[in-house]
Amino acid sequence: MPATRESTAAVIVAAGRGERAGGDRPKQWQALAGRPVLSHAVEAFSGFGRVVVVLHPDDMEKGVAVLGGQVTLVAGGTTRAASVHNALDLLDGSGMTHVLIHDGARPLVSRDIIDRVLGALDPGLAAAPALPVTDALWRGAEGNVAGAVARDGLFRAQTPQGFGLDAILAAHRAHPGGAADDVEVARHAGIAVAIVQGAEDNIKITWPDDLVRAERLLGRDMDVRLGNGYDVHAFCAGDHVTLCGVRIAHDCGLLGHSDADVGMHALTDAIYGALADGDIGRHFPPSDPQWKGAASEIFLAHAAGRAAARGFRIANADVTLVCEAPKIGPHADAMRAELARIMGIGFDRVSVKATTSERLGFTGRREGIAALATASLVKA
Repeated sequence: MPATRESTAAVIVAAGRGERAGGDRPKQWQALAGRPVLSHAVEAFSGFGRVVVVLHPDDMEKGVAVLGGQVTLVAGGTTRAASVHNALDLLDGSGMTHVLIHDGARPLVSRDIIDRVLGALDPGLAAAPALPVTDALWRGAEGNVAGAVARDGLFRAQTPQGFGLDAILAAHRAHPGGAADDVEVARHAGIAVAIVQGAEDNIKITWPDDLVRAERLLGRDMDVRLGNGYDVHAFCAGDHVTLCGVRIAHDCGLLGHSDADVGMHALTDAIYGALADGDIGRHFPPSDPQWKGAASEIFLAHAAGRAAARGFRIANADVTLVCEAPKIGPHADAMRAELARIMGIGFDRVSVKATTSERLGFTGRREGIAALATASLVKA
């Protein structure tokens, strides 16, 4: 009979100590997006006929507190195989026809993987997810490469691994011990195991960096900031204006304490705004004579540097110049290139465009130029 969620038990193995992951507690109890790693794995199997979680004997009280009545708890043995065997013995006679055995340290298993394993469980056949090995493989000795290993036909095993309950229970009872996983136990008993497609996101928490990666995959640690900037400068006597770092010949200049680059000022304030870090006037007071006539590149580079120092990258920047003249279009790409250079980001992440105010207001009367800017920052 085909496996269904209702007729299948899930065994989640979490009895190890997981010392390689570091921290002050076993990896299955470490926090991931605000709750234990193990609770994410358990949640993935909601709706199954039975969910059995295998814990270290010292963790049983904690298991009751965290998992409550959601699951059946069983104490593990001295090895992974012994822990699984304990859970299977508990399920003997339960009425479940199949079982999926999953690592409690794989918190990101998807419904798609679970369904693929269930769909492959024909009578007498087991199934497990895996990914083909794509990296070169070496043998090492004394810190040096000692040889290459052919990767053809090699796969990286994942869980959950699915079986007929009676078949895998009998296989465990007959196995001499020392198996790396339940597929090895099944094959020792002559059970064919089908490979189904795994997923790169179905990671096993082993090292400290794995928790960081899992947080990123969950998207819970993503920090995205948006900031807006606005600036205005009046026209004055002169023969050019500097806009977004580009000198443009014009019949007047722009009045300001620095070089009056209205576009770069707006963008600088947008980055400061995204950081909740004040504005240009806070960092470069106009009352300070050292900034008189200063190139606005100094301000923008400072804002970009503060973003980088706090772990952010500038995802994109968008500047709109509002004026009747000069014409911006012919210079827009040069402006984009200059802003990208100063911020240290790609040209394709910077936009510069222009509009008029339909001859309304001070820009319509050609009394000055306004600029609006938006910047988005993403935690690197």
